[in-house]
Amino acid sequence: MTADALKGRFIVLDGPDGCGKSTQVRLLAEWVRGRGVKAVGFRDPGDTAVGEKIRDILLDPEHVALGTRAEMLLYMAARAQLWEEKIGPALDAGACVVMDRWVSSTCAYQGCAGGFGIENVVRIAGDCLERVWPDLTIVLDVDEETAAARMNRQLDRMEQKGREYHRRVRQGYLELAQNYEAVVLLDAGVSIESLHAKVIETVCGRAAAGWK
Repeated sequence: MTADALKGRFIVLDGPDGCGKSTQVRLLAEWVRGRGVKAVGFRDPGDTAVGEKIRDILLDPEHVALGTRAEMLLYMAARAQLWEEKIGPALDAGACVVMDRWVSSTCAYQGCAGGFGIENVVRIAGDCLERVWPDLTIVLDVDEETAAARMNRQLDRMEQKGREYHRRVRQGYLELAQNYEAVVLLDAGVSIESLHAKVIETVCGRAAAGWK
C-alpha cells in the first residue's frame, strides 16, 4: 500500500465501552505517521470548545433526565461542530483522520439500545452532517463481561445504564457490521498488539480495494 492511499482518508474505530478504542486510535495514528502521512486523531463527542461542553452534559451522571432523542441530537451537534472546525479542514489538507467514535456509536447506543431506530439515526445524520459514513469503520467487538472488567474507574452516565442496555448496544454494532459494507467487525478480546495488527491488516485491505 502506498502512503498516498492514506491521505485524506477518514477512519473510525468504534465499539462498546471497554473495547479498547482509544488505545487503538492512538496506535493507528502513530502507524499512519510512520508511513509519512500526517494523521490527526479526534474523539466524538469533544475536541472543540462546544463539543467538550456537550460531552460534559452527555456523560455527567447527574443528568439522569436526559432522554434518548436529546442524547442523539446532542451527539449530532457535537459532530457537526467537530467537522466544521477540525475534521473537514484536516481532510481537505490531505491528513488522515482517525476517530474515536462517530455516527456508528449513535446507531448502536441511541438507535438500537435506546430504541430510536438505526435507520432513523442514519436519516437524521444525513440531514445534520457533511458526511455520515467514513471510508472505514472498524468495530472492536467485546462481550459485556470483558468490557465491564476493563473499566476499573468511575463510570460515566452512559456507562452506568446497566447490563441489558449494553447488551443491546453490542447487538447494535453487530447489526451495523451485518448491514453496512463499510463497517468491519474485529474481535477485541485479544492482546493490544494482536488487535493492532488486525486493525492495520483491515486498513491495508480496504485501501487495496480502493476504499470501497
